[in-house]
Amino acid sequence: MNYRSISDMNDAIVRNLHRLPRDIDLVVGVPRSGILAATLVSLTANIPMTDLDSFLAGRIYTSGITKRWAGLDRQASDMRKILVIDDSIIGGTAMRDAREKVAASGIEGDFIFAAVFGLSLQHEETDMVFEAVPHPRMFQWNFMHHVFLEQCCVDIDGVLCLDPTEEENDDGPAYEKFLAEARPLLGPTRKIGWLVTSRLEKYRKLTEAWLASHDVKYDHLIMLDLPNKAERQRLGAHGSFKAEFYRKSDAILFIESEHQQALRIAELSGKPVLCVETNVVSYPDALSLPALEQAARNLPTRLRQVNSPGGRKAVAKKMARLLLGERGYESVKSRVRRPA
Repeated sequence: MNYRSISDMNDAIVRNLHRLPRDIDLVVGVPRSGILAATLVSLTANIPMTDLDSFLAGRIYTSGITKRWAGLDRQASDMRKILVIDDSIIGGTAMRDAREKVAASGIEGDFIFAAVFGLSLQHEETDMVFEAVPHPRMFQWNFMHHVFLEQCCVDIDGVLCLDPTEEENDDGPAYEKFLAEARPLLGPTRKIGWLVTSRLEKYRKLTEAWLASHDVKYDHLIMLDLPNKAERQRLGAHGSFKAEFYRKSDAILFIESEHQQALRIAELSGKPVLCVETNVVSYPDALSLPALEQAARNLPTRLRQVNSPGGRKAVAKKMARLLLGERGYESVKSRVRRPA
């Protein structure tokens, strides 16, 4: 699974700013996800922005006082070089629709059409694509609405709802109240293949009632069949239970709430795990090509943000541990130190 986070989008934009003309007057985002891309371009380059519908109506977003300059106060009619941007492009329907709306509006200007991510670096509906991301792929801002969700295992606590507090997690009345009133977090709009949770089987009815009340659709609800919380803690069954089911299933991705659990599930299942805590994918082989590509993708940008050599080294180590996991990090380090 090729996954990109909002941080990845920002880095792709920064890497490609040099490809854009220096005299862009306005950034226009194609609703909805293109507005996110337009915002990042606008804030990075300090130029005005708006969404496509507002632009066609002659409206530009107002700006705050930080980094203020006269160019931010111009009217839509003053804008001559205009970047129209979307987060991604596949078939090109959304970009083609944007082009047609701009043409039909009669607004004069020099328009540049771009997408941050595409299946390749060229597309007939755009002037440029910043980064090629082939299928299968998911983005941080759409994975809960993606058709692939039907082929995924998804955790509940920390993903669909907030985790219980220590006080709520008493395996008794307070926990039952939490299950009935859990605060929603990420709301899926697609059916989920398998909900796989460390919640105990005895809480199935309460869990099913909460899922129904929040219109969460799923094919299967897999719960831990143990008598109580104490036994679950004694066995340390959280990660191993999830990993064993995931390994035997046809699921192509596990969406987990917590980083260490994600690493554990990936290691035991031999399959990739997306962690919503870190917004990175953990791979079973930390030295595999996808894992190394992910670890390396954002490192140059992070290092440029640190001034001292010691600070850059610390950032590199921290990111390596985060993305590769402790075992992967130690494996890489031992290979580097090994004499020729």
